[in-house]
Amino acid sequence: MDRRDFIKKASIAAAGAAIVSPVAAMVNKVTGKKCKVLMINGSPRTDGNTFCCLQEIETTLQKHGIDTEIVQIGRKPVRMCINCGGCRQNNGKGCVFDDDLCNVIIEKMSTADALIVGTPVYYGQPNGGVLSLMQRLFYSAGRLVQNKPAAALAVCRRGGATATLQTMNMMFEMMNMPVITSQYWNIAYGAGKGEVKLDTEGMQTMRTLGNNMAFILQKIHADGDVAPQRDERPQFMNFIR
Repeated sequence: MDRRDFIKKASIAAAGAAIVSPVAAMVNKVTGKKCKVLMINGSPRTDGNTFCCLQEIETTLQKHGIDTEIVQIGRKPVRMCINCGGCRQNNGKGCVFDDDLCNVIIEKMSTADALIVGTPVYYGQPNGGVLSLMQRLFYSAGRLVQNKPAAALAVCRRGGATATLQTMNMMFEMMNMPVITSQYWNIAYGAGKGEVKLDTEGMQTMRTLGNNMAFILQKIHADGDVAPQRDERPQFMNFIR
């Protein structure tokens, strides 16, 4: 074998090794399973700008050995929570309304280690459907999200994104969910389909968010202790007695 053939075969072998070399999986020490982040696309458009942002985060998470799943809210109606209390008598099966996406998300959340929700901005607010979905998820199955890291992202043409993020983050804060930040607010800009990819800072913000989520998950699951111990029960008080 001459020198040229040797170099050629060595290069092919090295390339093959690089292709098959797997990313080390990030494992939940409690369940023994690979860490997974559930991602909700709160846009009715399956492959629009919100999806592009989630996909950017997904690629980053997978580089850290984390499983991901993007669930699209779609265009079918999503019921709002009517505060009926039926979920309290539903044997832990979630919301009593079983004709939309809510209970599907609840089941997926039971095996997820973190949550990321993306939404377009409508009149300075999240999509109404994703708001209804999140409120019912947290009310009927709040036990499944406790202490799991969460992040929201907002996509807008021009304005209203910060108010949208605040609305989403307030829900996470009430559920003891560590809120994952980035190098800037989790915002990206775009109007036409796929236009958000031209927002280079926005895309970098999404990648940084993915890296930060991976970092926090690694720290949380390093010792297998995923929840702080609390010695107080929640106390509810109205200002007027």
